[in-house]
Amino acid sequence: MEDTAGSNPQSLGFTEKLKSWLSWSWTYVCFIWFGMVLIMIYVLWSPLKLQETLTSASVFLNTLTPKFYVALTGTSSLISGLILIFEWWYFRKYGTSFIEQVSVSHLRPLLGGVESSSSTGLFTSVNGEAEPRPSVSECKVWRNPLNLFRGAEYNRYTWVTGKEPLTYYDMNLSAQDHQTFFTGDTPQLRPEDAVMQKAWRERNPQARIRAAYQAIEMNHECAAAYVLLAEEEATTITEAERLFKKALSIAGKDINLLVYIKRRLAMCARKLGRIKEAVKMMRDLMKEFPLLGMLNIHENLLEALLELQAYADVQAVLAKYDDISLPKSATICYTSALLKARAVSDKFSPEAASRRGLSTAEINAVEAIHRAVEFNPHVPKYLLEMKSLILPPEHILKRGDSEAVAYAFFHLQHWKRAEGALNLLHCTWEGTFRIIPYPLEKGHLFYPYPGCTETADRELLPSFHEVSVYPKKELPFFILFTAGLCSFTAMLAMLTHQFPELMGVFAKAFFSTLFAPLGFFADKMESFMPSSFWHQLTRI
Repeated sequence: MEDTAGSNPQSLGFTEKLKSWLSWSWTYVCFIWFGMVLIMIYVLWSPLKLQETLTSASVFLNTLTPKFYVALTGTSSLISGLILIFEWWYFRKYGTSFIEQVSVSHLRPLLGGVESSSSTGLFTSVNGEAEPRPSVSECKVWRNPLNLFRGAEYNRYTWVTGKEPLTYYDMNLSAQDHQTFFTGDTPQLRPEDAVMQKAWRERNPQARIRAAYQAIEMNHECAAAYVLLAEEEATTITEAERLFKKALSIAGKDINLLVYIKRRLAMCARKLGRIKEAVKMMRDLMKEFPLLGMLNIHENLLEALLELQAYADVQAVLAKYDDISLPKSATICYTSALLKARAVSDKFSPEAASRRGLSTAEINAVEAIHRAVEFNPHVPKYLLEMKSLILPPEHILKRGDSEAVAYAFFHLQHWKRAEGALNLLHCTWEGTFRIIPYPLEKGHLFYPYPGCTETADRELLPSFHEVSVYPKKELPFFILFTAGLCSFTAMLAMLTHQFPELMGVFAKAFFSTLFAPLGFFADKMESFMPSSFWHQLTRI
């Protein structure tokens, strides 16, 4: 075993050396091959009667009617147009070129190349040190702290529009969360808990509901079953609240169940307009379970306090959670920007600011907006209503489009309530991109923007939503190439149809010019080499 393991590095080293040698020599091999082809054509010119073959081919081409050339160019235009349509569709759906992806995946390894999207490359961090760029696996998906109720909210959207607001990937993550949270507080899995474990995995909503009722028949005090009914079967928030209260009364000492149920009850109170009650429930929950900060209950509290317009309390919460040692979120960054913008936005005027300059408070507000935009650049388009909103997913990716949708869905009303705040945002948010010209390589206040957000957001957001991509991607080369080829061949087809004789003259002149260097090269070779040498080569 040791000998085998020891021989592997040598074999791998030889393979890598062979690949690198092939990659290095590829350019020179191409030139040598091209030169040999030219020499072979010249040597075999007489034995193979290539001159007569070219003459007969030219005669054949001259006998072709213009209709043939119209059909040829028209077919080329049609094929390139179909390729262009497919490439454009693939780019809009997956964010990359199909031809480029196939080339990189299958051809580049054969030539010894390395993919440029490798996650092992080093990038410069804010402090100037080299750090690895995050890979797709490092783009962690978080539970949306303000996720809606399926039965009372998501399903109503489906009934009205006929569209599914949640993706299967998103719902599958929720099923895994529920299986983890609601395993029960007993050492051994009870029969009703086993039924609920299976219920969370069911893809069909009606099957999940039937399983919950089955668990209740087995044990009338199965709190997890009432949680599922409140989430999935209740068609109103009032009904969901009633079922959650029933679950709370029988939850026992299961901490996961208690925290989940109390949080959802606070959200029910918030949605039903009992905001002060919701704030009190959230504060009590955070005091009772201070170590569960990863659940981001403070984001629910911030939104409720903004609804109460209790801006001093909002600032107090931000002072605790907007700390350099704690993970950031769009809610933290944009709420901080909103408070600073609110202090100056009612009197802000771009014209006046350009004449007199920005005051200290205005500079602080603009810097807070730039900070928020750097963290999540997708949010402003939703706040400024430049892009339509959809229902937020149950899971979000921080700094991604899914987080932007979730934030704007709940906080757009708070920005509208602050007079002039959206106007200040509109005037200043795009200035962030001048500070970070290369966001994927180096950030200003945060780490470089992760390049994996687009892939994860496409899994979390429904297909009818156009995913926001940052930084904006340029059109791939092959889309531009096929577009140019389609236009060029279509123009040739039209000109050949309208002016057949003129296009024939043009084609002859083009080909004669194209083959002129070859004839010049042959004449030079004949004058340079003795005729006896070429005669001997011909005999060989």
